This record gives sequence, structure tokens and C-alpha cells, in this order.
Amino acid sequence: MNNQPTITIYGRLGKNPELRQTKKCNPFCTFTVAEQIEGQKEPRWHNVVMWEKDSEHWAKVLKKGANVFVRGRISNREFITNSGEVRLYSNVNAEDIGFIN
Repeated sequence: MNNQPTITIYGRLGKNPELRQTKKCNPFCTFTVAEQIEGQKEPRWHNVVMWEKDSEHWAKVLKKGANVFVRGRISNREFITNSGEVRLYSNVNAEDIGFIN
């Protein structure tokens, strides 16, 4: 069972989706969403990943600046830089995406 909470983000695409494949030829697309938080001047940026067949569809129809919602689960990874610093990288594994009017 997946214990990660589901998150829903409402915002604008920061760039066009990039469609790629894993080493096993599974498609996925990545993009960013800027979420405007009430009372904050700057938006909160989210890195989003969509997997499999849905990724091919959304990579074609999503465009920079589009108003969207993204529902998914947060995935956190830790890595060590060449200089020995520990960095945390988060992304949202999208389960559902849609346009907002």
C-alpha cells in the first residue's frame, strides 16, 4: 500500500512538457507547474512526472502557460553532489491532469 499522501496543485505550466523514455522504453514526460500561493509574491514551483501512455497524450496537448490541475503523489529523493552536499529532490508523480478555465 502506498502511504504517500495525494496532493492537488492548481497552476500554470512553466514550460512545454518533455517526452522521454526509460532504458526499458517506457514513456514519461516531465514539466513544471507554478502554483500561486495566497499571500506570497512568488509562486511555488513543482516538478511533475507523468508515466506511460498518458504521458504521450499530455506531452502533445499541454503547452507552456496553460492553466492546469495536477493530482498525484509526492516523491522525494536524496542525492550527494560532487562536493559532498546532500540535496533533496522532490517531484509529483501525476495520476490525473486536467485543464482549468
